[in-house]
Amino acid sequence: YYGPENPYQAGVIPPNAVFGDPKGIPIQQTIYRDTPAPFNCPNCGNTGVTYVRSKPSLAACIGCMMPFMLGVCFLCPSMDCLWHKYHYCSSCNQKVADFEKSDPCAVMDPPQWTQRSFALPG
Repeated sequence: YYGPENPYQAGVIPPNAVFGDPKGIPIQQTIYRDTPAPFNCPNCGNTGVTYVRSKPSLAACIGCMMPFMLGVCFLCPSMDCLWHKYHYCSSCNQKVADFEKSDPCAVMDPPQWTQRSFALPG
């Protein structure tokens, strides 16, 4: 079965997107990216905003290797925009989603380094 690609996963942000705490707004779907996301926790039922942990990605390693010729490596928190992001519930601390940056070419595309998470209201 092949369906049409989800435009929200491709980077389109709808005008009615919720970016912060939903505060009672029913959420239909959450798009997890680099920033904390509004969500409904499937584990504890909490509604709120996730907290994010980061881990190095291939893009971050390539970002480190490019200036390495000058003797400098930027594989540190300053390159956090190229790291994988893992979203956790702020109440029960369970992992709810991940956003992995698998494209090593992201190093050459600064506008795509940080993508905001959002939710679609129900």
